[in-house]
Amino acid sequence: MAFSDPQSITVSGTPYSLPRVNSGGNSSEYRDATGLVDLSASHAYGRRTRRVLRVDWSKISADVFLPAENVESSLSTYMVFDIPKVGFTNAEIKAVYAGFKTLYTASSDALIDKLLGGES
Repeated sequence: MAFSDPQSITVSGTPYSLPRVNSGGNSSEYRDATGLVDLSASHAYGRRTRRVLRVDWSKISADVFLPAENVESSLSTYMVFDIPKVGFTNAEIKAVYAGFKTLYTASSDALIDKLLGGES
């Protein structure tokens, strides 16, 4: 089953609509009209269940070596749930996620600022 269509994400106050562009098996993909913003959700089943929610973000900017030319740069950020086949309910998994989210969003995302600055 896929998420509702379209999905949306707001970055730096700008909303982006992401219509579904692919769905099948254990994954779905959503992309904005420019092709620069991509959201995907996927599930892999094996000894453990792996659930991934991922945003791929691209932008076009001047090449630092050839300023007259533009290049595409991209980044990805994603969340992975790596779950054993037995032992945890969805409610327990969500509770661990909620604690984790509280940790990294505390004090205006200070932990993320430190991580992006190279701290560990």
